[in-house]
Amino acid sequence: MTIQLRNELLNHIIDYVNDCDNDQDFSELHNDCFNQDYYIIGYYQASQWLKKHELDAFEAIQYVINYENYQFGEVNTKINSESIVNMYSYIKGEELLSNLDINLDNCTKAELLNALNTLLND
Repeated sequence: MTIQLRNELLNHIIDYVNDCDNDQDFSELHNDCFNQDYYIIGYYQASQWLKKHELDAFEAIQYVINYENYQFGEVNTKINSESIVNMYSYIKGEELLSNLDINLDNCTKAELLNALNTLLND
């Protein structure tokens, strides 16, 4: 993952957390950030997003297919730019959050923001 993509996704997570209440439960942070709404809306915008991040469309498709086959035993994502970009960002968001040195089931908003900003500045 490029630094540009990593930072974009981290900033997306940080923006979400900043909008949360101080007593928010973050145990479902990944789902809340990447599965409650589309990350990118529109085929053209998704195609431009791939170009912006220098991602080959076929490599992104293969990445999503491999992930879904491994996780679910089948592929459910439609093969179009919007669906692939949204699933790709979902997967990469999951990877980023798994690298946080914090327990999302039991952390405060301030602790989470500190961990995210530390990762962003690494």
